[in-house]
Amino acid sequence: MGPSVDVVPSSPTFPTSAEVVVIGGGIIGVATALSLVQQGIRTVLLEKGTVAAEQSSRNWGWCRRTGRDLRELPLINLSMQLWEGMNERVQRETGFRRCGILYAARNTEQHQRHQSWVREAQQYGIHSDLLSPEQVRQQLPQLQGEAFGGMLTPLDGRAEPQKAVPAMVQAAMELGLNLQQHCAVRTIERAAGKVSEVVTEHGAIRCQQVVVAGGAWSRILLQGLGITLPQLKVLSSVVRTHPVDFDPGPCVSFGSVAMRKRLDGGLTVASSAISTADITLDALKFSAQFMPAFWHERKAIRLRVGARLFEEALHWKPGQADKRSIYEAIRVLDPQVESDIIPQIRERVSKLLPALTPLPVAQSWGGLIDSMPDAIPVISAVESLPGLFVGTGFSGHGFGIGPGAGQLMADLVLNRTPSVDAHPFRLSRFSDGEKIKAQFWL
Repeated sequence: MGPSVDVVPSSPTFPTSAEVVVIGGGIIGVATALSLVQQGIRTVLLEKGTVAAEQSSRNWGWCRRTGRDLRELPLINLSMQLWEGMNERVQRETGFRRCGILYAARNTEQHQRHQSWVREAQQYGIHSDLLSPEQVRQQLPQLQGEAFGGMLTPLDGRAEPQKAVPAMVQAAMELGLNLQQHCAVRTIERAAGKVSEVVTEHGAIRCQQVVVAGGAWSRILLQGLGITLPQLKVLSSVVRTHPVDFDPGPCVSFGSVAMRKRLDGGLTVASSAISTADITLDALKFSAQFMPAFWHERKAIRLRVGARLFEEALHWKPGQADKRSIYEAIRVLDPQVESDIIPQIRERVSKLLPALTPLPVAQSWGGLIDSMPDAIPVISAVESLPGLFVGTGFSGHGFGIGPGAGQLMADLVLNRTPSVDAHPFRLSRFSDGEKIKAQFWL
């Protein structure tokens, strides 16, 4: 069972037309819709399940510049400006707090990568402090075991995933957004070579432009339009604790485990060192493109052959206008946490922070991350189909970067000067000869 997300009611009237239809009620779709309605654009947001029910409520809640791919830094700078004013912008509690983010190095090689990143990030106006082992212990006096230093970005922060996206979408609705939940999109129709309408299970909506922000579902929806998106799904797990008398201050990654304080007094605890990737037909199809990133992260990723291979091969097909689709059969991706994950997280926390032993786990959940071969998103027009735009593949970085990504996507849809350079995030990079490579700094 997934986390408890603030409930948002749908708009009472189903629309028959709009200027822009946004598909996907996660943070990217919601941030895009909010940016559009603030410009007076008649916008409809469609969600097959409920707002933020998938990865947008299941992530760590970190809003970080620290250690990001350099190509994302202008976008995260924009996004952090938006996060700083988000509570005021939406007149609701999103949970955003500036608290800093600290990455403790696992070894001297990683600390050297931290040093390189700090130097590179300075050209983007990002200030991070390199910490000695002694300074790491000053930040975290409860920490046990060997320390190799770290890096701290004081202006980074955190927000509450189960509150932020619902708060943003309610603000957008007050500005005129039409939100339809439990409304799966079957397909996107075209006329005269461009987007003409979106066909849903409840009827068609005429429109001039469509934004696909479907997270892990984006690939299959685009596949139905003859558009190839090299995107795979990676399972990651998160733990929520009962309220505890412990606050690490900044959000902290120790390498083997990461944590942040929650508004409810508990901790969100996770491990990026334990992820699972199912072997599927898509995984085989895109194996060559993903191999460099997989090889670098091979110690942290488990490959699994199981039921998903057959489920996706047999049932995960692009939708048709007149038939019930897979998007209606699976409203919410709610993967089970593998049985050994919580014991491993507990063991790692107990070694690092014995004061938290035993870790008082209140809940755990899994989430499917929409991953790209170079670990940066697609925020792009689709050149082969005028009027179609894609915002997906955030590779576990989407929550913090979401507000800026939404503003950039709105810029592209409205054909106005982009807030930041969108070139690194173009869909065509996978077909125009660019060398696809992920950056690893953490």
